[in-house]
Amino acid sequence: MRDAAATIEASNTPSDPSGLVFGCKTGGLAFNEDQTRQAALDHCNQVFGSLSAEKRVEWSLQHLPDQHVLSSSFGAQAAVSLHLVTQQKPDIPVLFVDTGYLFPETYRFIEELSERLKLNLKTYSNPMTPARQEAVHGQRWNQGVDGIGAYNRDNKVLPMERGLRKLNTGTWFAGLRRSQSNSRSDVQFLDWHGDRWKVHPIADWSDRDVYNYLKKHDLPYHPLWEKGYVSIGDVHTTKSLHDVESIEETRFFGLTRECGLHKIDLSEL
Repeated sequence: MRDAAATIEASNTPSDPSGLVFGCKTGGLAFNEDQTRQAALDHCNQVFGSLSAEKRVEWSLQHLPDQHVLSSSFGAQAAVSLHLVTQQKPDIPVLFVDTGYLFPETYRFIEELSERLKLNLKTYSNPMTPARQEAVHGQRWNQGVDGIGAYNRDNKVLPMERGLRKLNTGTWFAGLRRSQSNSRSDVQFLDWHGDRWKVHPIADWSDRDVYNYLKKHDLPYHPLWEKGYVSIGDVHTTKSLHDVESIEETRFFGLTRECGLHKIDLSEL
């Protein structure tokens, strides 16, 4: 297996603000800055495809800019990314957004994993309490796509952006996988926004890969996993797979799949 560090060489070119060039071969063609960045990014994603998840994390921690931050929703298979990254960087800040509407099982799961893995947990929330939000806005998750979008923006996206800014994030690790849903089928190992990076070390993992990792390291699924909850968020917009026709309907009544967290543009923070 090739080592990514051997493939990626240091540089200070203007098109590479992080100081990295990914050894991409342009075939003598002239690229503008955006094309050069994209060619470098495409090459690195290709190289990462030949590496283990552990090697992807290792290289990213060694070569991508500080501050390194890992986000977690403490969902069904959250223990994988939490263990995978903290085994190499135990004190990495773990950014968690608490909407105040999570399942009781989720809050207990957070406590369990925080204690076991000694997580450096950083929690961010909407400054407006859930009770006050409902008094002012009503139950926005019952107000169609626009209501769900507004709720997610205020309770998930804005707190996440605030956390990423406050932690001065240079590289954001997240546990997205292509097989999780249709909306994530094109997730790359690496994204590059301005001078900040986002890393998805297990982007190509299957459910079987997740199971094998959890079993190997004696790690738990979320407690609701056994009840058919394959994607776990807020109580009011999460359903068991046993109660719907497709996995896409397990979140947000099937009206949308994503809450917007992973559409955040790091270059705008």
